[in-house]
Amino acid sequence: MHDWQTVTSTLEFPYRRSLGAVVGGFAEALRDKRIVGSVTTEGRVLVPPLEFDPDSGDAVQADLVDVGPGGVVTTWTWVSEPTSRHPLSHPFAFALIKLDGADTAIVHAIDAGSPDAVSTGMRVVPRFKDEPSGFVTDIEAFVAEGSES
Repeated sequence: MHDWQTVTSTLEFPYRRSLGAVVGGFAEALRDKRIVGSVTTEGRVLVPPLEFDPDSGDAVQADLVDVGPGGVVTTWTWVSEPTSRHPLSHPFAFALIKLDGADTAIVHAIDAGSPDAVSTGMRVVPRFKDEPSGFVTDIEAFVAEGSES
């Protein structure tokens, strides 16, 4: 017979990443309350921008392009009990949002009062922090288009 004990623990993998031209350009645009994407050799616009086309492995074009700021929710899930690690302290939706001009979707939070206020196909716009600093969290959340005030 074994004398087993159960241990509960949390593993974390903190890391630092240097920003190159593509991710650095994305961060700079966020600081200016803009969202940009990278363009593949086939002309697809990737948001968030990547350094290489995930389909071909080819490097993306050097210049980033503006997208959005609005977009369409392609799928979502409701978070009814956020934790301290979530982007909002009250219930919200996590969603895939395909920004205008982009061919891929970005994952972000939608600040909505209830799950009834979120739907696939709804138009959303970003709500930026008053003083952005060049991080994806400069977008506090997306909100329904027309409700940003």
